[in-house]
Amino acid sequence: MTNQIAIVLLVLVLALFAADALVLHWNLPLFLGKEFAGLIEYLSFWR
Repeated sequence: MTNQIAIVLLVLVLALFAADALVLHWNLPLFLGKEFAGLIEYLSFWR
């Protein structure tokens, strides 16, 4: 992955979070936090 691709992906993710905060109201940070916590619980099972 080149630096240019990484920067474009970062800008797209930031734009999605900004659009969520301003217009969409999907609560993406909360959703992602809950999903990440579930992933941690799932992975801790295999430990």
